[in-house]
Amino acid sequence: MESVLAAWQVATLGGIVSWIMISSCLNVTQKLRSLLQPWVTHYVIIGTAFILQIQKYQHKFLDSLFSGLSCVVSVPFYTGFLPLVFWSGHVKLARHMTLLMAFCDYLGNTIKDTVSAPRPSCPPVRRVTATKDEKENALEYGLPSSHTLNTVCLAGIYLGMHSLVDIIAGLALGLAVLAFWLTVHEYVDNFIISGQNVLSFWSALSFLLLFAYPTPELPTPSFEFHTAFNGVALGIVAGVHLTYYQFHHEAAPVIFSPQLSIPAFVGRILVGMPTILLVKFCSKALAKWIVPVISNTLGIPIKSTSYIPMLNAPVKGKESDKIKQSSYAQKLFFFSGQDIFDVDTGIRFLQYAGLAWSVVDLAPSVFAHLRL
Repeated sequence: MESVLAAWQVATLGGIVSWIMISSCLNVTQKLRSLLQPWVTHYVIIGTAFILQIQKYQHKFLDSLFSGLSCVVSVPFYTGFLPLVFWSGHVKLARHMTLLMAFCDYLGNTIKDTVSAPRPSCPPVRRVTATKDEKENALEYGLPSSHTLNTVCLAGIYLGMHSLVDIIAGLALGLAVLAFWLTVHEYVDNFIISGQNVLSFWSALSFLLLFAYPTPELPTPSFEFHTAFNGVALGIVAGVHLTYYQFHHEAAPVIFSPQLSIPAFVGRILVGMPTILLVKFCSKALAKWIVPVISNTLGIPIKSTSYIPMLNAPVKGKESDKIKQSSYAQKLFFFSGQDIFDVDTGIRFLQYAGLAWSVVDLAPSVFAHLRL
């Protein structure tokens, strides 16, 4: 059995590496974009009238309502919400939600940056960006709609963030992803719990997925979102695999049961939230030291867009933006010393991996010690 598992793991990782090299050599992203972008852009333009019709019903209440709904599928929301699901005892549901969100985020953002289709033009469309998260989302490309992919369909039209074609694409992709996930989720769960080479395989997979990502036509925050969720998935998988029989088994106490009362759950929140935020801070600080050291040891030229100001490279304009979001693994595989690696990618990945690990390993250990 172990040899069979090792074979499919090697085949999976080898397939990703092959795809990275082939897509780079054949310039697959540019070819797909040249085919799809004009078609999508056409439907974005002709769909503007439909959005303007909807926005005729503008009201402050609707602005607040749909802005709130859109935040339900944001990174800050999941950072705060998913730990509560884990700590409430619904551990299987929580890990499935986390991995499904990571998968949706990777697939959706990959398509966004491959097609690089514009959002509805503003003006004439009124774009509602009441929060910092909405302003960051507005910098992404449009198709498919991530909100629709995460089932919040109406919030994306009213806010002027997406055209009708984005919504339809997001809905179709969401249904396809859900159908696929319902087929494989038990196999994935069993592998995480009791599979062979789980940590080494998932670490390698997470590393490669940072590089199996298209370079967008213009810089967007999509890759940053993917990096964060990719790190979260690794942290969750590692923590659950190592502590399944202690904290994440089927008989784990569930909220409203005698074993996990409301006061105990509140205690978990009061203790757990500061714990994971502290780990996030420490992970970031440690990564800011480790990633540059490793990069320098390997002889990789580095820069930092925001985390380490002293590493700002003397690269300006669009060329700097291209370097930030280009596929670094392609450079590493071809041993090119001409481009600069943005260490923010590695720092962000390790930061969120540490955060997620603390949610499912460190925090439950503290709860057990405090008898919460």
